[in-house]
Parts: sequence; C-alpha cells; structure tokens
Amino acid sequence: MSPTELVTELTRRAKAASERVAELASDPKDAALRLAADRLEASSAAIVRENARDLEAGRARGLDAAMLDRLALDAGRIAAIANGLREVAALPDPVGEVTRMWNRPSGLQVGRMRIPLGVILVIYESRPNVTADVAALCLKSGNATILRGGSEAIHSNRALAGVLRGAFAEAGVPEDALQLVPTTEREIVDALLEREGEIDLVIPRGGESLIRRVAEKSRIPVIKHYNGICHVYLDEFAEPKMAREIALNSKCQRVSVCNAAETLLIHAKLAKTVLPDVLGALAAHGVELRACERTRAEFPSARAASEQDYRTEWLARTMSVRMVDSLDQAIDHIRRYGSNHTETIVTQDVTRARAFLRRVNSSSVFVNASTRFADGFQLGLGAEVGVSTTKMHWYGPMGLEGLTTQKFIAYGEGTILE
Repeated sequence: MSPTELVTELTRRAKAASERVAELASDPKDAALRLAADRLEASSAAIVRENARDLEAGRARGLDAAMLDRLALDAGRIAAIANGLREVAALPDPVGEVTRMWNRPSGLQVGRMRIPLGVILVIYESRPNVTADVAALCLKSGNATILRGGSEAIHSNRALAGVLRGAFAEAGVPEDALQLVPTTEREIVDALLEREGEIDLVIPRGGESLIRRVAEKSRIPVIKHYNGICHVYLDEFAEPKMAREIALNSKCQRVSVCNAAETLLIHAKLAKTVLPDVLGALAAHGVELRACERTRAEFPSARAASEQDYRTEWLARTMSVRMVDSLDQAIDHIRRYGSNHTETIVTQDVTRARAFLRRVNSSSVFVNASTRFADGFQLGLGAEVGVSTTKMHWYGPMGLEGLTTQKFIAYGEGTILE
C-alpha cells in the first residue's frame, strides 16, 4: 500500500469510527476500557517481549539511559497503565454535558453542550504508555484517534494497540476508534498533516523540534507546547520554610519534566535571610545555579547567568536565578522569558497572591504550591493527552474536557423571530 493509500485508509476508518463513538453512551465506553485493562495485564509477558526488541534496538542505536528508561516496560509498568485505563473509566463522561442554560426575552431557553472534537492525530516520542493513555482519553471523550509513535517504540506500540483494539471490538466498541500508524516513514506523518477536514486536531507530544516541525507543516489546528520555562517567585512575604520546600520540590522532585521549575525569582528583601537558605538547599541537592550579579553578591558560588539562560528549559539539575525588587518586576520577567506553562508565587500576603493570579496569564498559575502540580492527574483530570500553552479552545493540561468542544442548544415552544 502506497503512503497516500495508507493515509486515505487510516482517515476513512477513523472518520467512520468517530461518528459511531460520538453516539455511544458512557456504559459501553467504560466497559471497553475496563476490559482493555484486564487484557493488558493478561498480555503482559507478550508486551514485555516486544518491548525487549525495542530496547535492544535502542541500545544498538546508542540511546541514552534516560531515553531507554522512558522506553522500558515491565509487569509493574503495564499494571500501572492498566490501572490508568480503569481510572479513566471511573471519570465522569463529558459528552452531552450541558454546562450552562439561560433564558432569553424571546422565550428561547439557550444552553451549551459538550461534544467530541472528532478525529484526533497524536504524534509522540519514546513513551509507549502514551499509546494506552491517549486511546483511553479519546474513547471516553467520544473521539477517534490516529496514533503515530516514535520509531524507537514501534514494537511496543504495536503490541499495546493490538491488545486495546481487540478489547474494544470484544466490548462492542469500534476498534477503529484507535488506529496506530503501522510504519515509521516520516512522509506518512506529513501526508496526515495535510488531511484538513478529515482530521480535526493534531497533538504533538515530544521535544520542541518535533512540535515546531508539526506546527509548521500542519494544515490542521495544532495544540502546541514548545517548552516549559516555569517560574517560582519568592515574594517578600514568603514564609521561609515554605519557600525552601516549594523551590526544592518544583526543581528537584523530577527535573526532566515540563512542569519542573527552571527559574527562581527572589525578592530583594529576602537577600540576607531566605536567599542563602534556599540556594544552599538547591546546591546541596546538586543543582547548578546560574544567577544575576545581585544574587551572586549574596551567594558567590553561583555561576553568572547569561541572557539566554533565562530563556532555557534545562530539564536537568540547573536553575536560573534572579533577584527582583517588586511583584511588578517578577511579573515583567515572567512575561518576557516565560513559555505560558506554569508559574507559582510563595507569599503570605493575600492581596499579592490575588494580583499574581490575575495578572500572570500562563496556563497554570499557583499560590504556595509546587509547579509539579501542573499535571492532569494532580489537577483531577485523570490522565492527560498533552499540555496546551496556546490560547485556543483549551489552555493547560488536557484531560477529557479538553478533548471536547461546546455547541449551542436551544429549546423553544413554537418560538419564532418576529
């Protein structure tokens, strides 16, 4: 089958499946997800064998230890994936939810109802668990999905998708609600990105280069999240112990994820007290600090920061630091260097906290909480299909509601416009 024929077949099947899945009640979708979870656990040994082929090929290609760890599956990880499907099944179904109703002088009763988006193309790298997570979220939200995983995980993804499709069919749900692109050729992706009108949304998950390439080539709307330059601002009214713990957790709890903090902003009034304690704790945890000259005057072991450092998503034990003189200055810095992902303020002053929430327009803005909570599961969305830092129909971590849109509905009683 030629690339054009393959893409035509994928989109045709997805479109047909999306129309059927959109009309399913909650019970058959939930039953399919629970059955899929059981079948994944029962197929664990076979999936691990296929994953071993990917790991062997990855080592031969020279993939680093972190990439191999993201790629690896074992019985425990497969059980976690299965439990994730059960958790999605237990979530409220957003499809058909009426979010608002109001009455008009004409007698018309107007409302808004959630509906599926249709066909969603997800392009991702490395992590085989994304195959199951995305399939579950798309099915529950009434969408069909076409998945294109990374070439390094092709055998793992085929094994997972095969089990999921079989479970869907066994449960009476269209198996074509989940389709995995069966080849690794890049031209297939390029051809899919041209299928405006057949695919409704594209979600790329991976590094900045992947997301930019998809955004540049796609004729379909793309949910973009280029990087996560997240900030922690220690306000002059920050409680010292809280400041230290939130800075440490935001940076060090897991450094290689997009909601880890990359820049620490510290009010100048904390220079002699909180600053040495917090920076000392970060350094003790192996964090390389790159700081402005005012900060280095108080903490000389920090390296001098360049302008580019404040624009860098480190994804490592490195952190940029800047001293500021006011809340306004902190917000100006975030607006200039941030990526609209996640920012947090540490303060005991309610007025300043509210000002920060109102004026900082990133997709997640917190008060006295770690940036690491900017995650679909932690925010109560279940698993997430991605993070949107583009102000489209959804902003922030995308769970089930993010995979729907809203239509207008209206009730009349023979109501006509005079």
